[in-house]
Amino acid sequence: MNKKNIALVMGGYSGEHDISIASGKQVYGQLDHSKYNVYQIVVERKVWYWLDGEEHKEVDRNEFTVMDNGKKVHFDLAFIIIHGNPGENGVLQGYFDMLGIRYTTCGFYTSSLTFQKGFCNPVVKSFGLVKVAKSVLLYSEPKDVLQGPLAALQYPLFVKPAAGGSSVATTKVKEPSQLLAAIHEAFTEDHAVLVEECIKGREFDCGVFRKADGELLVFPITEIIPIGGHEFFDYDAKYNGFSNEVTPAVVDEQIAKHVQSVSSKLYDLLGCRGIVRFDYIYDMDEQELYFLEVNTIPGQSAESIVPKQARAMGITPAELYEMSIQAALA
Repeated sequence: MNKKNIALVMGGYSGEHDISIASGKQVYGQLDHSKYNVYQIVVERKVWYWLDGEEHKEVDRNEFTVMDNGKKVHFDLAFIIIHGNPGENGVLQGYFDMLGIRYTTCGFYTSSLTFQKGFCNPVVKSFGLVKVAKSVLLYSEPKDVLQGPLAALQYPLFVKPAAGGSSVATTKVKEPSQLLAAIHEAFTEDHAVLVEECIKGREFDCGVFRKADGELLVFPITEIIPIGGHEFFDYDAKYNGFSNEVTPAVVDEQIAKHVQSVSSKLYDLLGCRGIVRFDYIYDMDEQELYFLEVNTIPGQSAESIVPKQARAMGITPAELYEMSIQAALA
């Protein structure tokens, strides 16, 4: 049997680079190397390279190939595990589309739409399935936050890069005097910034995946509970242990089913492919579900949310990644 060549693409240009590498290492250890020749491809601004042991071997970006023992290697599939730019925003997807190389994620259009929260939120709101917090999208730093659209928002607010993830450069702002500094920090990560009203409630995340045979897997939901003084699921809470992630969430079954139902519908309405995670806040007082974001390349480290959800469903990481490959090849 001819083994297929899989490019495991990780790294990237954003503040999520190191998280992507950790996810990539986890996936690499779970793939079936008896079936696939797996090449760890690291994407960085100055160079793309194949990680051959400790040696870095350059990737030919004109045709996305590497030289292995004097032979040119073409890839049957790209397993994209880059969180953020250029893996989650449609850039790599467009590149692979032009080269005719299949990949494991959402396509170009879906990736680019969902990555830009200021564009994605109105689209999700238009479906009428879930509420979306009131927000303002900025393309430049304002001189006065007490005038114009920002003055109409109710505090506290979340200020975040419009296109970004892992809560990098995201700030919870409780009063107007803090807002300009938070906006400035968010602009260090992206050219557009979303200022959004904070919804008080419980955070629930739900993974969704469509198999090669068309079956839609909707995973058990996870509740995110920040601890240690963290008021929201920020970078520290995500990756340095300052949160409790309860899977399956201890919540009324009707709420859990509602989160899963909305997630399954959004998956198809947004044209998603591959492993996707939807994040929400459930306002317990209003009994309303609010959409936060969709992660089209969610974390895959050993302690990441989606692998935990899959395990709760009886699916090992190895099985999940094999299904992802088969769905992409199909």
